[in-house]
Amino acid sequence: MDSFEHWLEQQYHRCAPAMLRSFSPVDLVKSRPGFGQSIRASRGAIVASPVLAAYDPDPDYFFHWYRDSAVVIDALRVLFEDGLAPHAREQFADFVRFALGLSRLDGRALAGEPSWRARVAADFVKFVRTDSDLAAVHGAAVAADTRVNADGTLDISRWARPQHDGPALRALAVLRWMRTGSMSASVAAESVTLLRSDLDFALAHAREPCFDIWEEEHGLHYYTLCVSAAALEAGAEWLEVCGNARDAHSYRTEAGELRRTLDGFWLADAGYYRSRVLSSGERSSKELDIAVILAAIHTDSAGSRHNARDPRMHATLARLEALFDAAYPINHGREAGRAPAMGRYAGDVYYSGGAYYFSTLGAAELCYRAAAEAGGAGAGADSARSWLRRGDAYLATVRAFIPDDGEMAEQFDQRTGAPASAKQLAWSYAAFISCVAARRAALARS
Repeated sequence: MDSFEHWLEQQYHRCAPAMLRSFSPVDLVKSRPGFGQSIRASRGAIVASPVLAAYDPDPDYFFHWYRDSAVVIDALRVLFEDGLAPHAREQFADFVRFALGLSRLDGRALAGEPSWRARVAADFVKFVRTDSDLAAVHGAAVAADTRVNADGTLDISRWARPQHDGPALRALAVLRWMRTGSMSASVAAESVTLLRSDLDFALAHAREPCFDIWEEEHGLHYYTLCVSAAALEAGAEWLEVCGNARDAHSYRTEAGELRRTLDGFWLADAGYYRSRVLSSGERSSKELDIAVILAAIHTDSAGSRHNARDPRMHATLARLEALFDAAYPINHGREAGRAPAMGRYAGDVYYSGGAYYFSTLGAAELCYRAAAEAGGAGAGADSARSWLRRGDAYLATVRAFIPDDGEMAEQFDQRTGAPASAKQLAWSYAAFISCVAARRAALARS
């Protein structure tokens, strides 16, 4: 085994226990004195990072985000199928039960209760949600609330809400878990309850404006529309097998409408899929965004568009590669065989405003998925090998900026390459796991 392959397997095996630290961290208690809170994580919660921080300088990521947790629970399935997560069945069951418990949250109980507000420090009042905001969070609106506390209570801080990608992404993950056939009858029944709730949410809300996956701008977003379409299509297939043709038809019809909307996100003159159409009607400086690539790998849907088979997706990746190649000092004069480190969008200012592990890994995974499609479709060995080499070039860049201990933060600095933002980000580890799985599949088909 050469040094690259050895490193790849070593890091893959490091990612498994590292990611699992974010699962049910019931021994951790997060103190937020400004908000008058002490949060002990519940079983089934998946925190974005298990490292307790308070913007000192690392961000407070001790929350269960709907989107992040769906990405991570799907990576757990990959580890389970690879024999590296011996307690995965129980962890998935805990996740499902935690998610079902969230559906019973009701912000109206908080809105009229003064005691918790009395515990909020005077200089933190400006960061707390209003009564009217909290009172609106009940029923289906809970699933659009972006994130919850790790103990399964509503987040009382002002944040970007609503967000509609989480339920669809969770539905895709649950469907993939159900296909493993590895759950008990009771967990299967609970999974179906959660699945139908998430699919019905996507059916009702996918085309409504919301915040993007970075929780910054309000509008219609490629990522949200894409994962919603994929979830409804997969849900329709499942319902057809179950004999529910009526609901399957409803899901397929809405998915078709979402696909047509996505087609309109292609900017022919610019040569990429734009990531968003703002509610304000203004053009966004963030239209060229890695979120489009993440949409393709998180769904891997059928058809010829909006996935790794789509030449327009390949063009979007090329535009993003050129953007970050020019923008980031760490990409200038890089070694042969390394692709550019990838960020989110032009002009990003969050922490280092630099490269993200999951962005660079997402670019690699798209290449591996394209390689698998080229190999499986008989498109030619040269095409498959070319995509494989390109994916490996992105992984070589990730290798260059992972510390010797294998720990993966959220970012690595665009100037120095040093880890930045949240430490031990669960999504970073999940992205590595799914990327390696896609590489293995590509090699098997090439």
